Parts: sequence; structure tokens; C-alpha cells
Amino acid sequence: MHPSDTALPPHRAWAAVTVVCAALFLLGLDFTVLNVAIPRLRTDLGPTLAETQWIVDGYALALGGCVLAAGALGDRYGRRKAFLVGLALCAAASAAGTLGTGAAQLVAARCGMGLGAALFMPATLSTVVYVLPEPAARKRAIGIWAAVAGVGAVFGPVAGGLLVERYGWQSAFWLNVPVIAVIAAAAVVLLPESRDPDARPLDGPGALLSCTGLLALVWGVIEAPGRGWTSPGVLAAGTLAVLLLAAFVRRQLRCAAPMVPVRLLSGGPVWPATAALALMSFAMFGAMFLLTLYLQQIRGLTAWQAGLRMIPLSLGLAVGAVLGPLLARRSGARMPCAGGLLLIAAGFVQFGGLEAGSGDVPVLLFEALAGLGAGLLAPVATELVMGAVPAAAAGVGSALNDATRQVGSTLGVAVLGSVLATSLTDTAPGDQIAFTEGLTAAAVVGGAVALVAAVLAWFRLPGRRPRPVLVPDRDLSTTSN
Repeated sequence: MHPSDTALPPHRAWAAVTVVCAALFLLGLDFTVLNVAIPRLRTDLGPTLAETQWIVDGYALALGGCVLAAGALGDRYGRRKAFLVGLALCAAASAAGTLGTGAAQLVAARCGMGLGAALFMPATLSTVVYVLPEPAARKRAIGIWAAVAGVGAVFGPVAGGLLVERYGWQSAFWLNVPVIAVIAAAAVVLLPESRDPDARPLDGPGALLSCTGLLALVWGVIEAPGRGWTSPGVLAAGTLAVLLLAAFVRRQLRCAAPMVPVRLLSGGPVWPATAALALMSFAMFGAMFLLTLYLQQIRGLTAWQAGLRMIPLSLGLAVGAVLGPLLARRSGARMPCAGGLLLIAAGFVQFGGLEAGSGDVPVLLFEALAGLGAGLLAPVATELVMGAVPAAAAGVGSALNDATRQVGSTLGVAVLGSVLATSLTDTAPGDQIAFTEGLTAAAVVGGAVALVAAVLAWFRLPGRRPRPVLVPDRDLSTTSN
């Protein structure tokens, strides 16, 4: 089913875009809404820092590990169906999270929410492409989509702070249930069904290899500070992750219907664009996790006060999302993408200097610089990915875009959180000096990642408007053996 076969009136098309953007906003909010609840949650349930990382990361881990398979399912069986099933699963897992009495239950609930998000997230971007086949309208909508994704993630601490302070950490889970009910009702009325008539069969072994490999990698990174970076368990997890992910790459190169469209990644700007998105997510979401800990545990702010201090980040994202596509039209993708990553790196200079008595100025400067940089990058890089994918197979491009961002986010929380945890090893609880030293070390890692991504974007993304990447309209896979 191609967009040209079922063109919608403009008002219906933009109504559908509004519905999927509302779901995307909720997804971004879910990613970070629990951050400001961490101190209250640790007081009530007593999880360790590693367990807290799992509670935060479980959502993104399940989403990033399953979104490629979920995107293929949506293309094959219907994106509207996948959207509604994903919303229902996310609501059920959220309700279960409110009943959690221990870290394991909360991790399971967050993973269930991530599985639901993996089903409906690819449908958001592929629906945008489907209902708006005209290039100018589609680019405008993708810019809105990217801004909503970022603002939703930044708004999470604001909403979470207000709810947690009044109703406890459970409210961060309850929030989803009524909001999802409204979005699902609107989707039933406003979303058209679409699918790829030539959708590829699901690569079950590839999905299993990618999920288990990513799980082993994240487990090793999170557990390393407590167990020791050279402990047998951590080394075994690292080795297993390398073997599983290498097997996944090998399968994608040889499989007739791979999860990852290898031919799409082999040329043009798609692979550097996805890499830039992943590295941007690594730096931003890792920093946001640590920033909420700093504001509450070191500065002593309430959840609501900490959430309010995230507003400059959302403002920067919104401004950048408007300026990025405008700059790309004048100078190509290189300038907004590389420039945005340099702004994120500059923000980490401020982040690395945070101390107990720093006040709000360095926090707000970090957020303004990093938010503006991420906003410049996200819509431009996303359009490069989606512009290379045939409209009928939009779920493939959407899932690829989503997977790289979520894997980057997952590893950002795991790695930067573990850098902080390593600094706190063998120190007394509440040691502010050790905590700020850990923040400085994490800032060095995050800033270095942003700089590497900026160099990649500068040398690999087009400096002027690129020629379209020619991708076969029916085949995004490699030739089988």
C-alpha cells in the first residue's frame, strides 16, 4: 500500500501526525520521567546505584533491542495495529509498575513499557512519511517529530518532579494510563492503516542475537563498578556481548532479509547520520541521568525544583529544531549536525565544572548549549535517514532511526552512570567531593563522544544538499548466499 494510492486530505493527514506526535511525546517523557523520582524511590525501596541504573535503563534497553523487529512487524501486519498494541502493552506495564515493591519488579515493568514503546515508536515516524508523501510537508513534519521527541524527554523531569513531590514515585507510572487511553481513542478514529506490500519476513535469529548481545553489554557496563572491571562476571559478559553482536553483524551481511538494511547503510549519508544520532543520544541522556542525581543529592533540591531546572534544555531543543532544517537548506547537513555536536561538547565543559556550590548558572548554560546542539542535529539527521527509504518501507527506516537513538541512550546512561559509580566506590555515602569528581570524569567521556561525533559528521555528511540515495524500491536487503 503506497501513499499515493490512499492520499489523505491535508487536515486528516496533519491530524494523524498530531496523534503519533502525542504518543512520541509520551515515549520521550517515559524515558526521563523517573529520573527525578530516583531519590524518593531509593529512600522507599533501597535499590543500589546499579539497580537504579537498571530501572532507568530497562525501558531504553527493551526499546532499543526490539525496535528493529517491531518495525518489521508493523510493516508486515499493519502500523496502526502495531501502534495500538504497543500503547496497550505500555499502559499495562505502567500499571504494574505502580505495584512494585522491589527493584526487580520495577525493572520488569520498565522493560514491559519499553517493549510496548518498541511497537508503537516506529509507527510514529512511518505514519508521518505515509500520510505526507509530498517532500516539503514531510520534511516539516519530520522536524516537528524530532522536536517533540526531544522536548518530551526533557519535559519528563518537569512533570515527574511535580507528580513525585505530591503523589510519590508511583505517579511516574500512573501518568501513562489515562494519557494512553486518550491517544488510543484518537488513533482508532484518525490513524489510517498502512503496511508494506512487499514486507520482509521477520528475522527471528537476528532479533535474538541483537537483544541478547545488547543485554550482555549493558549488564557488564552497569555491574562493573561494583564487581570490578576485571572480575570474571564482567569479563564474561563483555566477551559474550562481542561474540553475539559480531554474530548479529555477520548474519545481517549474509541474510536474505536482514533486520538492518545493509545496502541502505553501505553508501551515502545514512550511516554517519545514524551514528551521529546514536552518539548524540549517548551524551545527552547519560548527562540528564547524572544531572538529576546532582541536583537532588548534591544540591539538595526537591524533585519539582530539579524538574524546573530542565526547562532551558527543552527550550534549546525547540529552537534548534526550527533552526536546523533552515540551516541545512542553505548549507547542507554538515553544518547543523557537526555544529550541533560541537555545542553539546561545549556544554560538557560547563557540566564538568559542577560542584556543590556551583549554583544554577553552569547548569543552565550546559542545558542551553546541549539542548540547542541536539535540536540542530536531530531533525536534519532524521530526514537524511528517512529520505533514503522508500515510503512503502518507512517502518524499516523509522526502526533504524529509533534503534540507533535508543541504543545510544541506553549505553549513555550505563557508561556515564558507571563512570560516576566507579568514583563512588569505597567512599562514604553522600561524599560530595567524590560525586563531583565522578561528574567531571563523566563529562570528559561525554564531551569526547560528542567531539568524535562532530568530526564524523563534518567529514562524512554532505556540505550541500545531497543527491538522493538510490535504494531499490522493493529491496533493502543484501543478496543471500
